[in-house]
Amino acid sequence: MEFEIFRNRISKLKKMPLPGEQAHRKLAPLMRVQELENLNIEKRKPQHAGVMALFYPDLEQHTKLVLILRKTYKGVHSNQVGFPGGRLELEDRDLEETALRETEEEVGIPQQEIEVLKKLTRLYIPPSNFWVQPYMGIMHKTPILIPQESEVEKILEVRLADFLDESSLITENLTTSYAENIEVPAYKLNGHVVWGATGMMLAEVRELLLKI
Repeated sequence: MEFEIFRNRISKLKKMPLPGEQAHRKLAPLMRVQELENLNIEKRKPQHAGVMALFYPDLEQHTKLVLILRKTYKGVHSNQVGFPGGRLELEDRDLEETALRETEEEVGIPQQEIEVLKKLTRLYIPPSNFWVQPYMGIMHKTPILIPQESEVEKILEVRLADFLDESSLITENLTTSYAENIEVPAYKLNGHVVWGATGMMLAEVRELLLKI
C-alpha cells in the first residue's frame, strides 16, 4: 500500500473498537489458550512492558512495519521476532513512554518523530510473566534504522502489503525453550516465522488495518 493512501486512511483507526482477545486467539497456540484459562495472573505479580507497532514510508513510498530479531541469549524470547519495546522503567511516565523510549533505543527512531495512533489490547505472556501493552504508531518520513547492538540481531522491515496478504498466515511445527514439537499458527514475514505473543498482537493490528 502506498504510504499516502495509508496515511489518509489511518485516521479511521482512532474511532474503531478493538478486536481484542477474539483477534489474539486466531494466532494463539493451543497450549497458550489452555494455560491462560486456568491462570491467576495477578497472583503471579507480573512485570509490565510496552511495545510499538510502527509504520512508515520507505524510499519508494511503500508502507512498512518495523520488527526486530532479538539476539540469542539465555531466556524464553531468545532469537525470536518481536516489536521494538521492553520493560517499564521507573523513569517512564507510563507504558506509552516505555514503548517510545524502547523503540528509540532498539531501532534508533527518535521518540518525538513517532505519532502514537492507538492503544491496543494488552496481552499476558506466561513464560516471561509480563503484561505487554502494545501501541500502533506512525512516522511520516523514511527513518534511518540503527539496531541496538546489545539487544537486536537484525531489523526487519516488513512491507504492509506482504503482512496483509493471506499467504503470510501459516502453521508451523516448533520446538522452543519451554515446549517441544508444538504446532502453532504464525506469520511468515521476510523469511522469518513470527508466532506467540507477537503473532497474537499482530493479529489484532491486521484485523484493524483490513477495515480501514
